[in-house]
Amino acid sequence: MNLFSGLEKFGLNPTESMNLFEEETKEATKKADGEKAEEKIPSEEEFILEKSVRCKACDNVFKTKMIKNGRVKRLEPDKDLRPRFQYIDTLKYDITSCPVCGYTAMNRYFDQLTSAQAKLIREGISSQFHKSEEPDTPVYSYDVAVDRYKLSLVNTMVKKGKDSEKAYTCLKIAWLLRGKGETMPENTPEEKQAKEECKKEEEAFYQQAFEGFMKATAKEMYPMCGMEQSTVDYLISYMAYHFGKYEIASKFLASVLSSAAASRRMKDMALDLKEDIIAQLRKK
Repeated sequence: MNLFSGLEKFGLNPTESMNLFEEETKEATKKADGEKAEEKIPSEEEFILEKSVRCKACDNVFKTKMIKNGRVKRLEPDKDLRPRFQYIDTLKYDITSCPVCGYTAMNRYFDQLTSAQAKLIREGISSQFHKSEEPDTPVYSYDVAVDRYKLSLVNTMVKKGKDSEKAYTCLKIAWLLRGKGETMPENTPEEKQAKEECKKEEEAFYQQAFEGFMKATAKEMYPMCGMEQSTVDYLISYMAYHFGKYEIASKFLASVLSSAAASRRMKDMALDLKEDIIAQLRKK
């Protein structure tokens, strides 16, 4: 059947063989192929925004880099809960640092500064701090991010912050160093040496995080650093497993598995870790 019959009176003679949607299909395919060709990996800068912040220690207003939370896509975390996101390591941007007085803290703690702590910061940090500017780069390198976390750790010590805050800061530094190590080449002896040094520093901060959380659980209430007890217990259990302290790991793991508040996902991770611990004990 010729769908175009009757158009002869207009001087047109379309045939039955003409495909009504042929050109559209070709155009759609061409457009789709073009979109695939144009698809590119977004730069880290595209996930960053600058936000104005008022310092709780010196009242200075400055800009700091933050993550556009709606843009990032969460990936499967490491076994010790280190967060992973597509195209960017968000840990690099979880620190706010005043360039004038040196007051620095993780984002969740920056505004939680008492007047007494502000005085300690001014006396112990600001009095000897050299005014600095944010790095003149669109994104933070791992080295810059680690330095900002270390400054945060010193601030936490000076303001007499909780053990959990110090432990969590150490843990995030260890995670950052792990991320840095994953990007480091090892084609030459010098590069291999640099990567080994990075790993040693990661282990040192990981150890401090483990010891800090152990102390914190003995005297602090939950939630701890925004984490419920089952999350902290699992985290301590994994770190204890990492350092070969299987008795401690098993103790905290049992708490996770018996917890009514722990999520199914957390319990599944705990069961996987339990199997790893059993495998190591059998080797011994």
